[in-house]
Amino acid sequence: MNTRRSSLRVLLAALACTATLAPVTSALAQSYPTKPVRMVVPYPPGGATDVIGRMIADKLGTQWGQAVIVDNRAGAGTTVGAENVAKSAPDGYTLFETTATHTISASLYPKLNYDPIKDFTPITLTATIPLVLVTGPKVPAKNLDELLKWIKSQPGGASIGSPGNGSVQHLTGELFKTKAGVNTVHVPYKGAAPMITDLLGGQVDMAFATLSEVTSYIKSGKLRAIGLAHDKRMSAVPDVPTFGEQGMKGFVGATWFGTFAPAKLPAELRDRITKDIQAIVATPEMTKKLEDMGAEVNNLGSQDFSKLIDAEAKRWAEAVKISGAKVE
Repeated sequence: MNTRRSSLRVLLAALACTATLAPVTSALAQSYPTKPVRMVVPYPPGGATDVIGRMIADKLGTQWGQAVIVDNRAGAGTTVGAENVAKSAPDGYTLFETTATHTISASLYPKLNYDPIKDFTPITLTATIPLVLVTGPKVPAKNLDELLKWIKSQPGGASIGSPGNGSVQHLTGELFKTKAGVNTVHVPYKGAAPMITDLLGGQVDMAFATLSEVTSYIKSGKLRAIGLAHDKRMSAVPDVPTFGEQGMKGFVGATWFGTFAPAKLPAELRDRITKDIQAIVATPEMTKKLEDMGAEVNNLGSQDFSKLIDAEAKRWAEAVKISGAKVE
């Protein structure tokens, strides 16, 4: 009998604690934030991730009445910024604005000091933007067939830039190399901005770039668009054909832009941040800005975003295997 009474007291005590914690957590979500919030962007200023992150941060700051400060932590294919976030407190005061590259890291890097899936809380997926293969001024090719012939004529092949090891652009370039049967030399940069600068200057021959980052250069003729890695043409560059139109069927590549927090973020706080970001993205002003960048607006919540991340991790793991891409 004493044993039963003791067990009952323990159970009642546990239930009381649970009941006490629930309103406290809810109150935390309602009062959040009470101080500035840091949004880590794992790229230098100027690229699409930075631009989207700053647009969201600016609107969140106004909505919350607290500054949302963008912290650019570039390097090692987004893993520098990701590790910083993974080791931060799950209190809502550190957010992470990143890309599909995040789901590639586990397959591409033999050793990481964090788990790209388990150490993060998905918040919301904002948008997806397709990749386009662009060439610099020294490359004479005007279409895919001419480019492949030109690459094969180059001793040692052609140089292909990316915004970093392990990026979607890097891996798409490796898949292109494998599918086209050509020799290319990967040149990683610390972000899209320096990569595009070297493309414009002719220091690197070509690159898969996020459409939003190079649309103006394509229109001005400073960069030539060879093909869009998408299933259809985009209104931002209607004259640029897809790879499929040029004989490379099924060759697609895109990057998404989403917000995370460290793992173990309280569900009520996660839902509050998700709701607030989704409300911002759904405004006509923000939707138009994203579409003008060549983006497809997704605005998924945390649960749907989590499902996408699981599928993406598996898809890119298979792509890493097929391409043979490695980062030491």
